[in-house]
Amino acid sequence: MQSSAVPELAHTHTRPIHWVATATALAGVVALSSLMQPKAATAVQTPAPGTKSAPAHTAPPDPAAVEFPLECGPVDVVVKKHVAGDLDGDGRPETVAAVHCDASMGTPPDGLYVLTRAAGADTPRVVATLVDPEDRTNVDDFAVRDGDITAALLGYSSTDVPRCCPDVRTSVKWSWDNGAFVQSEPSGARSVRTGRGPTARNPRAPAPAPAARARPGAPQHV
Repeated sequence: MQSSAVPELAHTHTRPIHWVATATALAGVVALSSLMQPKAATAVQTPAPGTKSAPAHTAPPDPAAVEFPLECGPVDVVVKKHVAGDLDGDGRPETVAAVHCDASMGTPPDGLYVLTRAAGADTPRVVATLVDPEDRTNVDDFAVRDGDITAALLGYSSTDVPRCCPDVRTSVKWSWDNGAFVQSEPSGARSVRTGRGPTARNPRAPAPAPAARARPGAPQHV
């Protein structure tokens, strides 16, 4: 509550009788003015039920200031892509970052992380791991729309597929629900084969034996 500013009076040393008379007169004026004020002026406006006061503009967490749970040894950690958005509906932005080790050979697996910064904290931190690098998956692309995270993941249909060349592409979505990110498949999404591996819902599912191509004069083996 803000205190009212009281101006200095011109006569600071008044006699007691004069002070009492002045106080009585002022009290009468204040009482009269309060009676003459419209009722709307004395009403206290209350926010509508369920509304929240909008927080001050907050910059999204910077991935460059985060220590990711990624063991890269002597090589650096590379932030492949990052996107900001309000994921939990509190009015403050979070950051989703795809990260991998800066390997000179092959296709290093990605990690997909959610970053946040607590109120009053200077350093952001990782609060959720959506894709673990140990899953040997690559994040082809991702976006944040209406609080949901959608991503296209590249994986391998079998252990026989070279680690340089993922052959399965899967679409996934994460939504904040009851204090956790819940993974699902976007409507109409399906896994597709991008290389020589078969279509699979799970990028790490074993591949069935491929059908042999028929040759003239030889039976077809399935």
